[in-house]
Amino acid sequence: MIAAYEGPYRDAFLQLLRMSPAPYSRTQFDPGHITASCYVIDSDRRLLLHHHRRLNRWLQMGGHLEAGEQPVDAALREAAEESGLRDLELAFDGIVDLDVHVIPAGRGEPEHRHFDVRYIAQTASPDSIAMDAQESNELMWVDLDRAAELMSGDESLRVIRKIGRLR
Repeated sequence: MIAAYEGPYRDAFLQLLRMSPAPYSRTQFDPGHITASCYVIDSDRRLLLHHHRRLNRWLQMGGHLEAGEQPVDAALREAAEESGLRDLELAFDGIVDLDVHVIPAGRGEPEHRHFDVRYIAQTASPDSIAMDAQESNELMWVDLDRAAELMSGDESLRVIRKIGRLR
């Protein structure tokens, strides 16, 4: 079993949900809003990363929820849009990790926090990736060691370690 709720993030999420008038709205900047992301793996446990155009760094797939959308549905939708993969299925049933991180100001939005709900999905067609040039500079399959080098922050390493423990 994978523990999703380690660290201080569970309490931050609960406080956001209790205190915020619109925790899922991408226009709520104080303290931030809920987002969803998806770590996409193939049968060899390689991880698909995209080099995020705006943030200029390697990341998992993910983004904002649409009106009425659940985080799991947003994570799978964003992963499909950003990767071109249409056969994504959850590799683990449920939330795998929670994270809260700062997003720098840009595109007319102030600096704010993303309260990110994270999932792991798997594809059976890794050669079918297709980059969305509006979102990414590059897509790349990497082994977990290389993923840990490219995404060396604890927020990413927590999930990479969990992927390594999947059977």
